[in-house]
Amino acid sequence: MQDQLRNAKDKVVGLKQTVKALEKGEALMVFIARDAEEKVSRPVVALCEASGVELHYVDTMLELGKMCGIKVKAATAAVTGQS
Repeated sequence: MQDQLRNAKDKVVGLKQTVKALEKGEALMVFIARDAEEKVSRPVVALCEASGVELHYVDTMLELGKMCGIKVKAATAAVTGQS
């Protein structure tokens, strides 16, 4: 699953962009860091459950950031298009 995020051509990184993609129905798969604050992860989990989007957990925000190809931490990310 993590390779799908790494190799995805269309993805968004960060809470605001992930929520926006979920609300627009563009998110195909969502990733959340286990060490993200609950106030950040809770609304994303709820949106995924409501819209039936596949949800995957990554151990740390640093690891998720690396998977997204950025040098900073990321709490959430989503694959939004065909990879």
